[in-house]
Amino acid sequence: MFLALLVSGSVVALVLIGLFVFGLRRRLIQRSGGTFDCSLRWNLVEDHDASGKGWVYGVARYSGDRIEWFRIFSYAPRPRRVLERSAIEVLARRTPEGEEELALLSDSVVLACRHRGTRLELSMSEDALTGFLAWLEAAPPGQRVNVA
Repeated sequence: MFLALLVSGSVVALVLIGLFVFGLRRRLIQRSGGTFDCSLRWNLVEDHDASGKGWVYGVARYSGDRIEWFRIFSYAPRPRRVLERSAIEVLARRTPEGEEELALLSDSVVLACRHRGTRLELSMSEDALTGFLAWLEAAPPGQRVNVA
């Protein structure tokens, strides 16, 4: 009986510690400011896929001339993807369709892009999209920016 209580207590303690570390990581990512909720779909083959598959929920953070993208459900302290402003090419903008509407946050906009030859899609709120496009266009003189 005592051993069962000890094991149960240990499991509960580990779960609580895991949740605490998970929340602490998110706070540390957002500490420096300039973050926004952003789902990502990386390395697309087709031009348009409304199946809803491949979307990963995350947080993006502006960091100078690049955007660091972190998976939301991860303990990793480093960003999963880094997108340089000079290498981002915006291809199209659209609203989520079909099963995508279930996979993405409500009222999100999908931005089709290319980064160093890799096709990707970013999904974010209209406000975050306005900030993202302004950040892209505010590139220092001499940098090439492709916004459709």
